[in-house]
Amino acid sequence: MSKKLYSPTDKMGDLICDNYSLLQVMSRFDLPLGFGDYSVEEVCKSNSVDCRTFLAVVNFINKGYSRTSFALEDISIQSLMNYLKKAHHYFLDFQLPNIRRKLLEAIDCSMDNDVTFLILRFFDGYVQEVRKHMNYEDMYVFTYVEHLLQGQKDEEYCIDMFVRHHDHIDEKLTELKNSIIKYYPANQNAHVMNAVLFDIFNCEKDLASHNKVEDYLFVPAVLHLEKEVASRVHEAPKVETVEVNEQEEVNKDIQDDLSQREKEIITCVVKGMSNKEIAEYLYISIHTVITHRRNIARKLQIHSPTLLTVYAIVNKLVDISEVKVSI
Repeated sequence: MSKKLYSPTDKMGDLICDNYSLLQVMSRFDLPLGFGDYSVEEVCKSNSVDCRTFLAVVNFINKGYSRTSFALEDISIQSLMNYLKKAHHYFLDFQLPNIRRKLLEAIDCSMDNDVTFLILRFFDGYVQEVRKHMNYEDMYVFTYVEHLLQGQKDEEYCIDMFVRHHDHIDEKLTELKNSIIKYYPANQNAHVMNAVLFDIFNCEKDLASHNKVEDYLFVPAVLHLEKEVASRVHEAPKVETVEVNEQEEVNKDIQDDLSQREKEIITCVVKGMSNKEIAEYLYISIHTVITHRRNIARKLQIHSPTLLTVYAIVNKLVDISEVKVSI
């Protein structure tokens, strides 16, 4: 990826040729193609797009999510919020449905296979979670920010509440991708599933980027706005400023072999047993059951009961007829 820091005078065409993934940023700012040799500033101006906000997002992504080239005052929160809304529309109405269509095509090539059916179930459950996540932002977070922009401070809500409950929705897609790679049965039409995987990799990367824009551009800008609104009405901010630091991913050891007890726990989970039922069945405490399940998740990098079921079937820990777990 190019590490160039773009300016208003750079040609828009050069920006896209340097890093084609920035096409997504353009589309979410409603910037059409066909801009000839015009500069970034000229293209933004002709399409009524705030150039500083556009460049803030472009440079943030292009510089590896480093927020060093602009101040919060450079960002139009309304423009950035519109960008995020259009990203939601893209994921929910285009990218995820397109992946599902390809998944269905791949599954049609092996209709009698239980693993492919479970993968599709997991994906459908995941899409429901993404929709719920993004609908919450559209209905509550963005509405709250719009009121802030009008000088109105909601006493019952603050952006800190969003930060503390902001799930990274790309993580489950990572699980799906890894499960397909490890467990999807070989068949003569591997091209279809490879195409699905390619789209999932792109979607995973795009969702991760979307989350970072929310966490490190949108949230700090809203926090700054909250302070301004609070000072205008002569009241102290209701929440402490949240310093959002990018956390490095922890590389966990997934080479550890499962113990016999952990295999028994997996079998019980995919049979639909609760932690209490597992504890009673194996004559151990609930605390021990929970500890085993954490270790299983760490070793396998699987946190979904459905994908744990895929693992159990592939590794012959359980028969499909015994499966009772649901998403």
